Amino acid sequence: MAERLSVAIIGGGIGGLSAAASLLQAGFDVHVYEQTKALGEVGAGINIGPNASRLLHWLGLAEKLAACGVKPSTFDQRRWDDGRFLLRSPLGAPVEKKFGAPYYTFHRADLHGALAGLLPADRVHLGHRFKELVDRGERVEAQFDNGTAISADVLIGADGIHSAVRHALLGPEKPRFTGCLAYRGLVPADRLAHLGLERVTTIWMGPARHFVHYFVSAGRMVNFVAVTEEDSWQRESWVDRGEVADALAAFAGWHPQVRAIIGATDETYKWALFDRAPLPRWSVGRVTLLGDACHPMLPFMGQGAAQAIEDAATLTACLAKRDDVPAALTLYEKLRLPRASRLQAMSADNKTRFHLADGPAQQQRDAYMARGSTDWSLAAIAWLYEHDASVLDDTAEPRSAAAVVNPQARR
Repeated sequence: MAERLSVAIIGGGIGGLSAAASLLQAGFDVHVYEQTKALGEVGAGINIGPNASRLLHWLGLAEKLAACGVKPSTFDQRRWDDGRFLLRSPLGAPVEKKFGAPYYTFHRADLHGALAGLLPADRVHLGHRFKELVDRGERVEAQFDNGTAISADVLIGADGIHSAVRHALLGPEKPRFTGCLAYRGLVPADRLAHLGLERVTTIWMGPARHFVHYFVSAGRMVNFVAVTEEDSWQRESWVDRGEVADALAAFAGWHPQVRAIIGATDETYKWALFDRAPLPRWSVGRVTLLGDACHPMLPFMGQGAAQAIEDAATLTACLAKRDDVPAALTLYEKLRLPRASRLQAMSADNKTRFHLADGPAQQQRDAYMARGSTDWSLAAIAWLYEHDASVLDDTAEPRSAAAVVNPQARR
């Protein structure tokens, strides 16, 4: 990095804050512009695999994450009606030993708050809704609807699936409704003590729907996601208050444990799941995209936030390595787009696999899982978990954002 480049990040979610923390640690002049009046995260639970947790640890968050996160011992896949275990993939200590970093489950607000704590208050600007941008060659300018205008060497759109930066950069395109609706809820763990739940991540698979649950908030809460199928989504809001009774009705006939978890919650939210087709490019000139702004995916691989965190590490390494900003952003796109697109496709495929009706295809799936050959088995998932997104190639330096300013960071 020949000089201290200025970077403007549009969006203060997990991806935007990860990029800001990584770039700040690497010595860049970074500012985040968030449209809301307070930093926060919607949703509840989130999974962070070793491919992302190692990057968060290198940012200095290991102690905070250990305090608020949960390390599930296994990932269990079960039958919807009788609860039969189809596959129990190791997480916990085996994953941490093999890949050098843990698998966590968090409340999204806990992870978001930990990342926000890495940024000085004067680096985050709230109440700034992005309006338009102009790339002037040596600088890029952004304007906001509150009348503020800024100029930076680099602009990053980390403003989610409905990204205004993406729209300005690549033109309008509506996200696709995937045919899936999710009822999300949180239950105090003590309400479910009678179930004897283990600290595991569990997915129950059944016809046209599935149910996921795991502990968050240091084990004090149980997060659940109950996914069903619907032909269309007509409401303007993509997050609505749901009815617990409707969620129970959607899972009528399912295993008593599933219904007990749903029935124990005080409230639930109904969430329409959208995605987009993989983009042919993410970057134009001095502007690029990150996270859901460029690769939104169904949450059926547990990798949406993790891929945004990977984006942040790779983008930092590219900008640190290349003095030419457009060339650095092209390299970032080249390195990240194929991997993110692969996970988009795998996440979409899991919708089919999770929702098979009972019959020959379901029986074939179950037999395949019994051999430990699915994308969730430890051997098959190694390509994902062992990846170091801060490494550009076998000889590239720096290896991470931390290494840019502190070569001892990984020793």
